Amino acid sequence: MAINLLKGQRIDVGLSQVGIGLGWDPNEGTGFDFDLDASAFMLGENKKLPKEEFFVFYNNPKSPDGSIESSGDDLTGGNSDGDDETLTVDLGKVDSRIQEIVFTVTIHDAEGRRQNFGQVRNSFIRIYNANTNEEIAKYELEEDFSIETAVEFGRLYKRNGEWKFEAMGIGYKGGLQYFVDKYC
Repeated sequence: MAINLLKGQRIDVGLSQVGIGLGWDPNEGTGFDFDLDASAFMLGENKKLPKEEFFVFYNNPKSPDGSIESSGDDLTGGNSDGDDETLTVDLGKVDSRIQEIVFTVTIHDAEGRRQNFGQVRNSFIRIYNANTNEEIAKYELEEDFSIETAVEFGRLYKRNGEWKFEAMGIGYKGGLQYFVDKYC
């Protein structure tokens, strides 16, 4: 049975093959499709990318160590039946320099389209067994991010050689470039 996580809650992962599913539904009448983009930032002990290639997103769908692969870019969102974008993670392949993997979602062209996370509902991140598709845990974003256009949804991190997951739910005003500047 899956665990419903609260913001800041942490769990042991206990698997080597995990999927990270992210989903959202745009509110009705917002004018444009919502192009939300899921990304993964693979960070070293200094909370920075060891190399640019450890930033997995729509233009770099696979990490250099082969441990993370993106499902691709969903340009409209609104798949109310499940995940809009997924990232598959093989924790056994993660480069030894990586201590943390932060999963973010940003709104593409948010400023031009005048969009923010306050116009999106049913946002979530879930972690599941990539071999069986059995859900382990889910965190539903409940904050009203009326000016935020970028969110750190959750992170996998290594503690004493074991991988754990933390629900984050931290919103920012800025797009993908905000995270690139933060982690590069």
